[in-house]
Amino acid sequence: MSAVTRVPQQERSRATQARLLEATVECLVEHGWSGTTTTVVANRAGVSRGAQLHHYPTKAALVMAAVEHLAERRAEEIRAEAVVLPSGPDRLDRVIDMLATSFTGPLFVAGLELWLAARTDPELRDALVPLEARVGREMHRLTVELLGADERNPGVREAVQATLDLLRGLGVANLLSDDSARRAPLLALWKRQLAAIVNPPCT
Repeated sequence: MSAVTRVPQQERSRATQARLLEATVECLVEHGWSGTTTTVVANRAGVSRGAQLHHYPTKAALVMAAVEHLAERRAEEIRAEAVVLPSGPDRLDRVIDMLATSFTGPLFVAGLELWLAARTDPELRDALVPLEARVGREMHRLTVELLGADERNPGVREAVQATLDLLRGLGVANLLSDDSARRAPLLALWKRQLAAIVNPPCT
């Protein structure tokens, strides 16, 4: 087979995978874990059942790949958005606002569906735990990078992790109804406390 023939096939394969991954997250958000079947995903993606099974032979493999794919894509989007962030005292506020958006979007909702399902599904839990650990480490590293924080300073690492835990909790509170009115003053308070730890005043 010539390279000319092989390259389009590789491109088609990547495009098929991308459609499947996007459709999986959309189904998780709309239908939950139990309603997200491989058949439903394949139909939504406009992909044959055979093609879906070729790329992802099980539902767990498909869902894990979808979450990892979108986590990587969201990290890329955050880095792209960070290019236009201010470098002065307003940067921390903007970074936290940008990260907060990540905990109210479709990826977060899809992740919650998986966490709840994994509580009673040992196979899913075994696959999800290492993936979530890796995604969590990457999000922590990205947050440190965006804040320009130095984790060698006392309390900085813990403050960054507390920030992510707070945003995750606020994201859960926002699932059933718009929680922005309550969230705004809480974030404002935490931003001031975080700034005092990450950027302490010179003495």
